[in-house]
Amino acid sequence: MSAYDDLMDFQRETEALAQVAGRLGWDQETVMPRGAAHQRGEEMAAMEGVLHARRSDPRIGDWLDRAEAADDVAAANLRLIRRMFDRTAKVPARLAAELARVTSLAQGQWAEARAAEDFAAFVPVLARVVDLRREEAQHLAQGGDAYDALLDDYEPGATAESLTAMFGALRPRLLALRDAALGSPHQPVPLTGTFGEGGQLAIATELATAFGYDFTRGRIDKAVHPFSSGSGADVRITTRTAPDDPFNCFYSTVHEVGHAAYEQAIDPAFALTPLGQGVSMGVHESQSRLYENQLGRSRAFTGWLHGRMTATFGDTGLEPDAFYGAVNRLHRGFIRTEADEVQYNLHVLLRFDLERALIDGTLAPAELEEAWNARFLTDFGYPVDRPSKGCLQDVHWSVGLFGYFPTYTLGNVYAGCLHAALRRDLPDLDAALTRGDTSPATGWLRERLQRWGGLRGPRATVAHATEQEPSEGPLLDYLEAKFAAIYRL
Repeated sequence: MSAYDDLMDFQRETEALAQVAGRLGWDQETVMPRGAAHQRGEEMAAMEGVLHARRSDPRIGDWLDRAEAADDVAAANLRLIRRMFDRTAKVPARLAAELARVTSLAQGQWAEARAAEDFAAFVPVLARVVDLRREEAQHLAQGGDAYDALLDDYEPGATAESLTAMFGALRPRLLALRDAALGSPHQPVPLTGTFGEGGQLAIATELATAFGYDFTRGRIDKAVHPFSSGSGADVRITTRTAPDDPFNCFYSTVHEVGHAAYEQAIDPAFALTPLGQGVSMGVHESQSRLYENQLGRSRAFTGWLHGRMTATFGDTGLEPDAFYGAVNRLHRGFIRTEADEVQYNLHVLLRFDLERALIDGTLAPAELEEAWNARFLTDFGYPVDRPSKGCLQDVHWSVGLFGYFPTYTLGNVYAGCLHAALRRDLPDLDAALTRGDTSPATGWLRERLQRWGGLRGPRATVAHATEQEPSEGPLLDYLEAKFAAIYRL
């Protein structure tokens, strides 16, 4: 066997173990008994120790030095294994294991603090997570920007400087559109009523099927914070329900199906290799947001959803056009995952700035709640009334995902570019969407982007699919055209 073959055999075992570790995380969020939290922390630490040892195994360096790439796939595998090997070697094994242990425990403590509306109870473990991630960032950065080193875990090649410039270009037009829409005399009517959990979950299953989710390789469960987990032949999603807000369930489901469909569509030949998963969280988010918003909240598709709602719950009190307005209505709110398309990115920009301050040390964890509330009041114009609607609403910081939040807005930008190209190539798409048939769009995405997994870098992946370099322009143009029509601006 060649050095490349030896390396890939070793890598497939590492990837398989990483999938097992991911399944432990899924279990913790869905069905694990509460009393198992401390033991699960030890289990996660043990798994991370094994994975760290494998990813930094000296034999990898030797194989990389001797391996030759026979084609583009082999070259991409070598590039990604080299990247992981170099990054892992910079982080001490004891730090990697401690991060896994502490963040597993912190996740449960966050959930308890959130339920009790007690930010002070969460501060000690948050401070420990921040300290550990800052230490890791210093090892990775080696004198460079610490936040960029963490960001590189989720969006290789991106920098805080480049994202700040992009976000700066987004912000003025988003604020202007929000103010114009909320100031319009024409305001869509919200959906009202009570909608049973059984009916919501039944429609959620229909939606998942409509968007191409393969239930022979996946399942839907409930969780506090919806997420997708796994790749290849085992890709699971979660959703949540609220009796007075079925859209939360429906669009959380479609969002997570976007993530899952990406993983399920990757070329099976890439399974258990570095190419066998989404290339970055920004590209991943482009799929979930495009499924959720540009497709799922379109006038054509909401007409079909209106029919399913009526068949399941009876008269909603809204005709199809009014239902479309209700789905897309701008509204006051505190929760990022429930935000309308226009204001969503403002929630992300808030988190981006605060987590950079936590990592560079200019904001102490104990000061986070006050800083969050002040920034929210400035950006949205009304005060946060409880921690669960403020700095305790997201799970990300409890599990150490610093650098993750900006990929949500980057994903929206990528989705804007992909949607423009998709509409260019599929001018009759709305005719299919009115029937609840998303296959022209999801098929286009599978062929242009999803099947390639990690073969190309993030921006190159989007550029290959759209045949142009990504920028924020298409997203802003789409939002302004859509909401100008809804609000009759």
